[in-house]
Amino acid sequence: IRTYLTIIEMKTEKQKMLAGELYDAFDKELVEERQAAKELCFQFNSKSPVSQREERQNILKELLRVDDAWIESPFHVDYGLYLKLGANFYANHGCTILDCNTITIGKNCMMAPHVCISAATHPLEVERRARGEEFTAPIVIGDNVWIGANATICPGVILGNGVVVGAGAVVTKSFPDNVVIGGVPARILKKVPGSEDITD
Repeated sequence: IRTYLTIIEMKTEKQKMLAGELYDAFDKELVEERQAAKELCFQFNSKSPVSQREERQNILKELLRVDDAWIESPFHVDYGLYLKLGANFYANHGCTILDCNTITIGKNCMMAPHVCISAATHPLEVERRARGEEFTAPIVIGDNVWIGANATICPGVILGNGVVVGAGAVVTKSFPDNVVIGGVPARILKKVPGSEDITD
């Protein structure tokens, strides 16, 4: 009699994180990756934007793998590894990006001061949060998007090309191309001039 064993490959906590499954955020590998990003962010934020501009750009290249991003201090990112920036990216002071899942941002995008883009969220049950359980959802931001000051982009959101996000908006759902959105939660306020009629 033959005995067949089914071998189930266990996922790492990183694999769970990127799959949007519950995972342990205090996993050793993930902690080390976050610490590496924190160190680079600290170095970047500590450099003069005038006399040490080249050093700052070199740090950004190591952190985000881009050459042409223009980012003001302070800037904070969870990993940097899962953030994909398009050409000509600009972030004003106080931008925070929690790339616990992939965050893809298109070309010619602008972030006003204190924008928060977060792919991370937590269980509602306090006991599970206390254990460090977390889950994520990817975020996609199209080309030519302008996000106003103090706006928050929540996990799982997809913003189309040309979207304008009003200051202070909390974006909890996805929106199509060429709309101006705002409010808490964000809703369509109007279309971008020159675009076709749309509905919310």
